[in-house]
Amino acid sequence: MSTGYRNAHPSAVATNRRFYEELWSAASIVSPERFNTWPLLSELAGRAARRLEVGPGLRPRLPIAGTHFLDVSGGALARLRDYGGLPAQSDVTALPYRDATFDLVCAFDIVEHVEDDRQILRELRRVSRPGAAIVCSVPLDPSRWSAFDDLVGHVHRYQATELQDLIQAHDLVLERSAIFGMEPRSRLLLQLAAWGMRHHPQQAMRWYNTVIMPLGLRLQRPLALAPGMIDVTGVGEILLVCRRAGGS
Repeated sequence: MSTGYRNAHPSAVATNRRFYEELWSAASIVSPERFNTWPLLSELAGRAARRLEVGPGLRPRLPIAGTHFLDVSGGALARLRDYGGLPAQSDVTALPYRDATFDLVCAFDIVEHVEDDRQILRELRRVSRPGAAIVCSVPLDPSRWSAFDDLVGHVHRYQATELQDLIQAHDLVLERSAIFGMEPRSRLLLQLAAWGMRHHPQQAMRWYNTVIMPLGLRLQRPLALAPGMIDVTGVGEILLVCRRAGGS
């Protein structure tokens, strides 16, 4: 068992779907250019004829037009379609694409929501062509587990060694990594956020979409990408840039 695993309720998928349908129903699309991932991903996308982003909601990181998007939220997918995206609604552990379809695959804040995280890694690898880039982000450090992790449907927080084992087990090469995410350091703030989402969800969703998210975008720092695995001491979330083995 992963040291960052929490025993999820059997209806974890339904819980995730319900939470994010409510979140996206009160939100609008945030342009990918506004995220600090844009310099990295726009460069990778420029060399990728076929692109897939898994679980973007209304916060896509890849260029929307011409990119395939898979999500549990039909509402989010409908709006991505309006911007030229190519949507599909499906379970992330059974991607509805043929083997070796994509040159670039992204999954931000997704792997930690899946009980069988090895299955989603198998699927991400399966639909990627040899040599394709696979970019994902995950939360770190099981000791940082909070009520907010439970609320948003996390079932994992990872140790760096676990991540390296997962990557190697799925024939992926970790090229670069960076500190990532907008999670506040204060555990009290996380507890307050979780309380608000549970007891006053509409007001909390409105506050998140109109205040917290815009503020987080303004306070983003450029990604400090480094070769291999960074020192994760004190880091709450990490971005991983991997390459599927077998290509130049």
